[in-house]
Amino acid sequence: MDFFWWLLWIFYFTAYIYVVILIITDLFRDESANGWVKAVWLIALLFVPFLTALVYVIARGSGMAERSRARYGYGVPEADDYRPAASSSPAQDIASAKALLDAGSISQGEFDALKSKALGNQYFGA
Repeated sequence: MDFFWWLLWIFYFTAYIYVVILIITDLFRDESANGWVKAVWLIALLFVPFLTALVYVIARGSGMAERSRARYGYGVPEADDYRPAASSSPAQDIASAKALLDAGSISQGEFDALKSKALGNQYFGA
């Protein structure tokens, strides 16, 4: 039975340390709070740790979620810039690319890439 209680306390202590680390990182991530407010929260975490963590999560929990969402975002929007998008007028884009190829302004590989982008193919040469 002592082993069970020991495991339970280890779990609670680890969870508490995780929450304290989240609070400290959120404090330093918050740009709206000035240095004195951050210092007061840190001192309170040092002297009255459990109560301060509980009050912080209750009082500033929604702000923690917003700052975390802002930091990590919902996806990588810039990844779409690397993927060729389908053109609204592929025939016109291909004709323009063919004219550039015939004029010698672009190479055959560049023409194939422009054609692939106009058709919306994900891979060049597809």
